[in-house]
Amino acid sequence: MTDELLDIVNEKDEVIATATRSSVHERGLLHRGVHVFLFDDAGRMLVQKRSAARAQYPSVWDCSVSEHVKAGESYHQAVRRGLLEELGVGDVAVQPLVHFKMEYGPNDREISMLFEGVFNMDKVEFDPVEIEQVEYHSLAELRSFLKSGERPLSYWFEQLLLWALKEPSALQVLHTY
Repeated sequence: MTDELLDIVNEKDEVIATATRSSVHERGLLHRGVHVFLFDDAGRMLVQKRSAARAQYPSVWDCSVSEHVKAGESYHQAVRRGLLEELGVGDVAVQPLVHFKMEYGPNDREISMLFEGVFNMDKVEFDPVEIEQVEYHSLAELRSFLKSGERPLSYWFEQLLLWALKEPSALQVLHTY
């Protein structure tokens, strides 16, 4: 993976500079991210198991798509790129749910947006370098995984699920849609 350029933002989510991804994370600079919850017609969420080769949170479950917003990209453009790169799909209608700020981990501070859409698994051609497998689960099943620890989830997915389930989370909500 190349060391992509990311926009650095201020507390108002205004771009103030750019830096490489590694520099942003080394220095703890505030940057942008996007996440997507994709649901099938039965209301089950498509979740991905991150590959064992991933540097952060290897072999844990994550939401449908999680991406950094690259320098010069809008949140919507990052969602479109993530859908295509991670799942091989480009024709999913998505809408924003929440704009938020969160500490993702040491030196990982982001202002992010969560989107949702409806999608059916028969079209997924996921990137095996980033994703080990994909599955659909109901929110009740995901709540069970969250509470039991039966399946490890990425920290941000845990927090996004808690927010979606209307439970306390680490999201500092800036705006809901």
